[in-house]
Amino acid sequence: MKNHVDEKSNIYRLTDRALQLSLLLLALCAPLSIAGTQFAWSLAILFWLIRLAFVRPTFKTDGITTAILAYVGLSLISAIFSYEPQVSLRKMVTVSLVTIVYLVAQNIRDTKTLRRAVVILLISGSVAAAYAIGKFAIGTNLKVTKLTADSPLRAAGVQEGDTILKANGQSVASPDQLSAVVNASPDGKAALKVYRYENILEYEMAATPPHAESTTRFGIETWSRGRDVRASGFYGHYTTYAEAAQLLASVALGLLIMAPGGPFARNKLLLGAVLSAVGFALFLTVTRASWAGFVISAAVMVLIGASRKAILICILCAIPLAAGGLYYLQQKRNVGFLDTGDNSTTWRMTVWREGVGVLISSPRHLAVGIGMDSLKTHWQDWGMFDNGNLPIGHMHSTPLSLAFERGVPVLIAWVIWMFLYFRMLWRGFRRGEYGWFERGVLLGALGGTAGFLASGLVHYNWGDSEVVMIFFLIMGLSMAIVSSSSGREKVPGIGE
Repeated sequence: MKNHVDEKSNIYRLTDRALQLSLLLLALCAPLSIAGTQFAWSLAILFWLIRLAFVRPTFKTDGITTAILAYVGLSLISAIFSYEPQVSLRKMVTVSLVTIVYLVAQNIRDTKTLRRAVVILLISGSVAAAYAIGKFAIGTNLKVTKLTADSPLRAAGVQEGDTILKANGQSVASPDQLSAVVNASPDGKAALKVYRYENILEYEMAATPPHAESTTRFGIETWSRGRDVRASGFYGHYTTYAEAAQLLASVALGLLIMAPGGPFARNKLLLGAVLSAVGFALFLTVTRASWAGFVISAAVMVLIGASRKAILICILCAIPLAAGGLYYLQQKRNVGFLDTGDNSTTWRMTVWREGVGVLISSPRHLAVGIGMDSLKTHWQDWGMFDNGNLPIGHMHSTPLSLAFERGVPVLIAWVIWMFLYFRMLWRGFRRGEYGWFERGVLLGALGGTAGFLASGLVHYNWGDSEVVMIFFLIMGLSMAIVSSSSGREKVPGIGE
């Protein structure tokens, strides 16, 4: 975007500074809070609109921009022809998050600001990872490891190894807290919410007589703080956090591969610490697709950017990590990595089959889909989710979800967009004319995109606003590097 006013004018300088601060705030909030991220995005939009009143812009379109405009325009057409137009049109707010790409690419134009944004993003991601790791280390809720034969918990249906999340709607983390909740109940009963191998079960425990020892009262012989619930960081769901962590870990690894100096250089030590924290938090999500996505991301980056010696070291390190991951997966989720007997796998296969059937059943569905979020109220029309016998959800696949909700043309536009973006990253990295920091960002974005698209085959990660905002932020930073001369500037301080 070129401006036809003096860039030193007060209105330009003020709005430009406010825009950049808003985008740095967005980078800070993205791994921590969707509300904070959307607030920062709204501020950036506001300052951009204010500047439009004083600055006459011209836009240069390229392949990526054309694909994005097609994607947005076709999504709007789909929303208009949706089975639930009002619902789908409201979802256009989520579609408009793509403006983050251009807010970042057009307004972070110097190396210093770009590097600050990346560093802030990684620091914020490390804070979220530290929170997830700390929560795991301390433990949450009440895990009963051994119960007496006449335990009222056992009689209610609780099994040894279960984690009691809540009693009468209140979180409990010890037998004493459970006893306090029961004492406060008028009838002495307790409605229990229990975690067991990803299942959230509900039981009702009969009234129990007060006892001096809470453990004796409930027949609890041994207990501990629970560490079974999968890490979710500051987000509300582990899958969302896993996808965000994969993208952040990829950026950290890309920078680590490109960082100059020996293994104990300052930048490598700092980036190694960030990668370790975010990577371990990703491990604690116990999310197979995101694990696989990061493995693909790391493989792409190592093969492209690392030396032969580094590749060999990574392969040797990957073997014990893979074995440990499979063991941990079995212990925490009681499933294998590829397990056709797993409920989540069979659920996906059923929904995918149903979704494809609905998609090809009508020319209308192929052209404009059923409409974003229309499935929530119209699934019965097609007998989906095994006629309601399975949990009601979505397609759990980004390509299928885009085609199913918005039509095949939107899917085609999205595929072209991702292809052009991937090609831009590849060419930008191979060009080799940027500093190590900028090349590391491009490499991290390249690997992260590969992993994101791979995990999106079995996750609708494009439907998570938290994840997409991070993805768009990284895309905007990458486009800023490629489309400007900032990557060739030498700026002391951050990244040097």
